[in-house]
Amino acid sequence: MTDIIKNTGEIWRCGNLYRTARNEALGLGSYQDSYILNVCAYPGVTQEELSRKIFVHKSNVARQLSLLEEKGFIKRTTDPSDKRNMLVYPTEKAYAVLDKIKKVSEEWSALVLEGLSADEIMAVEKYTAKLAENAKKIIEIEDKKAEEKK
Repeated sequence: MTDIIKNTGEIWRCGNLYRTARNEALGLGSYQDSYILNVCAYPGVTQEELSRKIFVHKSNVARQLSLLEEKGFIKRTTDPSDKRNMLVYPTEKAYAVLDKIKKVSEEWSALVLEGLSADEIMAVEKYTAKLAENAKKIIEIEDKKAEEKK
């Protein structure tokens, strides 16, 4: 494993700890902020689409959505055009915490980028975007391989 991957993972895990601590008062646990952000951005998203958007296994998405539904942040309904799909909608409670979630994320970004020049920040964004693009291509290929095996 290269230091780039190790460092990226550490940044992600530290960011998760930071966001979890800041969002605890909202009743949100680990990673649940990303679910709220995406469900609010895409009301009526299917669980499967959400899984692909946030790169989380479908079973984990279902589990987290159940918890968020119990807490009153989202509601799920059966897709009338395809009974196999569950559509996910934010509730008023989700919209009420949305700005706070975004603020915590912005705070984390500012803290972790502290001391970098504007040019360095642009370079980091450029290179991490390329890494993310490569990672997504790999997952697409792996998903196709898995589908072909079925």
